[in-house]
Amino acid sequence: MERDIAVVPAEPQASLKKKTAVSRSWILLDSNGQSSILDVDKYAIMRRVQIHARDLRILDPLLSYPSTILGRERVIVLNLEHIKAIITAEEVLLRDPLDDNVIPIVEELQRRLPLVYVTATQVQVEEEEHPGVRKDVDTDQENEFPFEFRALEVALEAICSFLDARTRELETDAYPALDELTSKISSLNLDRVRKLKSSMTRLTNRVQKIRDELEQLLDDDDDMADLYLSRKLASSSPISSYGAPPNWFLSSPTIGSKISRTSRASVTTMQGEHDVEELEMLLEAYFMQIDGTLNKLATLREYIDDTEDYINIQLDNHRNQLIQLELFLCSGTVCLSVYSLVAAIFGMNLQYTWREGHGYVFKWVVILTSLICATLFASIISYARHKGLVGS
Repeated sequence: MERDIAVVPAEPQASLKKKTAVSRSWILLDSNGQSSILDVDKYAIMRRVQIHARDLRILDPLLSYPSTILGRERVIVLNLEHIKAIITAEEVLLRDPLDDNVIPIVEELQRRLPLVYVTATQVQVEEEEHPGVRKDVDTDQENEFPFEFRALEVALEAICSFLDARTRELETDAYPALDELTSKISSLNLDRVRKLKSSMTRLTNRVQKIRDELEQLLDDDDDMADLYLSRKLASSSPISSYGAPPNWFLSSPTIGSKISRTSRASVTTMQGEHDVEELEMLLEAYFMQIDGTLNKLATLREYIDDTEDYINIQLDNHRNQLIQLELFLCSGTVCLSVYSLVAAIFGMNLQYTWREGHGYVFKWVVILTSLICATLFASIISYARHKGLVGS
């Protein structure tokens, strides 16, 4: 069945985009994948899902909060980059549904949120079509994955795919730019690589935040148990028999967390349902995916560092060549200074008898002075090579 996002027909698309800009627009998706647009303020959202204002503030696009997956008594607060959602045991509230990055997530939620029923007859047909594939499904039993986990899986898959796509785009631009910089060092290529390195650093920080959040969840069984909304909903009937607590009591993050842990402990004792293996496997799969993306960025960073080292070596080599050239020029200047000194001495107005009847003396003075200067230049260069100041 084809399902579209429900919009208000009386208002144009420009008006909806304006509302998205002020962050009032939400989309509600139920367990059947049906969707409807909600244009409400934060107080209406708080009353609907019984969430505390501090938790709802995490989803405010105007505020900068790190990537977070929080399990409360009745909801999961999800803040993953552009994915800002509130997941309950029966519905999903997603912020800014008209954002270009959010629209594919809405479509995927509509496709995957409805339950899938698998019967023994269907299994038998699949086994006949695909022999050798074993399916452990009981007769006429529902192959049900908890609603909140289906929604969480869509969000994690979307954010991991989004960051991996950004990483591939960065690799596509970075590697040719680095190779071009290696072949030709210019201000244009250096500026291009500088911008790519800044983009890589920002992307690495974003990926690292997602990875750290998943790792923190995987390290704490209690935090993972807080995400089992369906289990807590099923175990809340004894509490409701004595009267339901007020909304503010349940929505408090401190008190709600205590209630969650208390009810979860009772369920563990009585029914033995304190098992987070199902969620752990789900989180581990996307943890490995985001970790692979982080490894790609680490490899790219190593390539950039290696390129920088190579460029620094080239620059040092050019600098050494300039120093050698300066040494040659200084040595030649010293030798010419000696030659100029001899010429200045003989140019003085002194009384000597060499010029009278000895015209050949001028020739020998010039020859001997040139030989002395050349010998002095060769000696300086030989000494510099002996000390390793000039390449052989």
